[in-house]
Amino acid sequence: MTTFVDRVELHVAAGSGGHGCASVHREKFKPLGGPDGGNGGRGGDVILTVDQSVTTLLEYHHSPHRKATNGKPGEGGNRSGKDGQDLILPVPDGTVVLDKAGNVLADLVGHGTSYVAAQGGRGGLGNAALASARRKAPGFALLGEPGDLGDIVLELKTVADVALVGYPSAGKSSLISVLSAAKPKIADYPFTTLVPNLGVVTAGSTVFTIADVPGLIPGASQGRGLGLEFLRHVERCSVLVHVLDTATLESDRDPVSDLDTIEAELREYGGLDNRPRIVVLNKVDVPDGKDLAEMVRADLEERGYRVFEVSAVAHIGLRELSFALAELVGRARAAKPKEEATRIVIRPKAVDDTGFTVTREEFEGEPLFRVRGEKPERWVRQTDFNNDEAVGYLADRLNRLGVEDQLMKAGARGGDGVAIGPEDNAVVFDWEPSVMAGAEMLGRRGEDHRFDAPRPAAQRRQDRQAERDDSLRAYDEFDPFE
Repeated sequence: MTTFVDRVELHVAAGSGGHGCASVHREKFKPLGGPDGGNGGRGGDVILTVDQSVTTLLEYHHSPHRKATNGKPGEGGNRSGKDGQDLILPVPDGTVVLDKAGNVLADLVGHGTSYVAAQGGRGGLGNAALASARRKAPGFALLGEPGDLGDIVLELKTVADVALVGYPSAGKSSLISVLSAAKPKIADYPFTTLVPNLGVVTAGSTVFTIADVPGLIPGASQGRGLGLEFLRHVERCSVLVHVLDTATLESDRDPVSDLDTIEAELREYGGLDNRPRIVVLNKVDVPDGKDLAEMVRADLEERGYRVFEVSAVAHIGLRELSFALAELVGRARAAKPKEEATRIVIRPKAVDDTGFTVTREEFEGEPLFRVRGEKPERWVRQTDFNNDEAVGYLADRLNRLGVEDQLMKAGARGGDGVAIGPEDNAVVFDWEPSVMAGAEMLGRRGEDHRFDAPRPAAQRRQDRQAERDDSLRAYDEFDPFE
């Protein structure tokens, strides 16, 4: 059964915002007490967060579909809906987030680093929030926005200082087991190691991490064997260590040809030319291995490599090797630029930036004007098209934004089609310029004539007061001596 996964495709869906509530306050003697509909809650986000206790993406391999909770709708009595709960997905240190096209969206390195993979939708405003001096009792509320939905790819690149590379059964796992406290599975057959193993090494005052990269054979960079799956784990390592087998039983192999083969695969993979290299001649405890190491050492040193003869079994040459690695790791750390505090760059929009665009297209031989922009598209998503007053409110907002003026400048005429949004999800309507939209029975858009007339109870009080005034006036005018 699979116990290590370093690449998964994840389907994430953020929570949708709750709908706003259209409600009117009612109590005794107040049949129209004013709007009191609450706002909808915000949808939950899907957030990837680095957790040091997580070492594999196995959980997402088995459960690739993840969704945050939706926001609750608003209620009457000015009660807002509850926000949706964010979904926190722990990922290993060194996880790279990509889109389906392979573009890097985020590189998550360091405990606590997070990335919002899917943004939750906004909650819709209730009619209490939409009320104004002109629009005293809106009979509509805004809908909640849907949350983001999409597919992302997670790739794990091991975060280590030193990478051990070499042929299968060259002794990489044995070496990491004696240099550190790691206990990888060790056997004398190829592809014993099926996952990268990580260990922590202490050499003097320097503490560094070391990883063995399994499955490198000729053709690994083209997908042969396991090499392509694990070559990405070399990318973050500062030092490369070639572990060469001096006691191989294969007659067509020797340490120099093994080194050339692995170097060719690393060059083919790319991006590793500037990493310092060390050559380790392993298994010198075997008599034939010791002789072969002495034969090839001079050739390797002529190429500019530092060569160490070691034996993981007999613990020969391990101290010298660990301190040499610590020296190279220290240099690599010192050469890294110092991290500076993140600078907040504010880029205000231009004053004449309308925030939307109007383009002319052709659809079935007829002109179609497409409106694209964050605000128009969001307003359309929030509109309940079954409510005439809500549609009128949308028309008012688009008009104030300048959409109608831009349509006229683009050459639109009455009856032309106007689409707001992308091609696959747009709202299309026939444009009628300068026409009052909304429910005509409500007068001007967004206004309610019911508040222009007295309420029934108040009208009854006024009628009774008028009757009393007429009675008093008639009594004053009455003269009993006439």
